[in-house]
Amino acid sequence: MAITDWPDDQRPRERLLAQGAAALSDAELLAIFLRVGVKGMSAVDLARTLLAHFDHSLARLAAAPADELTRVNGIGPAKAAQLAATLELARRGLREELRAPPSLSTPDIVRDWLRLKLGTLPHEVFLALWLDAQNRLIADEELFRGTLTQASVYPREVVKRALTHNAAAVIFAHNHPSGVAEPSAADELLTRNLKQALDLVDVRVVDHFIVAGQARPLSFAERGLL
Repeated sequence: MAITDWPDDQRPRERLLAQGAAALSDAELLAIFLRVGVKGMSAVDLARTLLAHFDHSLARLAAAPADELTRVNGIGPAKAAQLAATLELARRGLREELRAPPSLSTPDIVRDWLRLKLGTLPHEVFLALWLDAQNRLIADEELFRGTLTQASVYPREVVKRALTHNAAAVIFAHNHPSGVAEPSAADELLTRNLKQALDLVDVRVVDHFIVAGQARPLSFAERGLL
């Protein structure tokens, strides 16, 4: 049955206008974006199929390339491009929140952005969020890609980047594609070495987060590891 044949109070768009977006399920919100389904499937059915393709994970859907989206029947190149653009706007919106003080004094905003940025990547990425003296974001920068070891992460290069940005502080983050957020001995040693190197140039290490899937990112500061 097409959504236009549903009672008004059950249609996703009408429910959103009457009750607000928070009242809708993920599939209903996605159906409003899709607008129409395909033969034999309403837009809500198509949205459920799309979510199921990504194991009902919005994070996996958000990270999917366009060619993966178009593997779902009913999602053509135009819809895939529109969806990718919408999800990128969501990432940029969170990034703006990071730049607006005093957001970096609120770890949950940092965690939300990091989950979107790193949560579904298949490879390890090491990021730095460079901050000014008021903990406002100057820049976010990918420093290294690949397994993090003392051989791949050079404190000297990190110090050079800190000086380039004229940063007063930094938040580090990296992901564990394994899905396990616990820090390894190598993670702890690397963090100590980076902190010691940055102390020499008066750049404060505020925190180091480990992101693993959609679990709550682990904070070194909260663990007492800084």
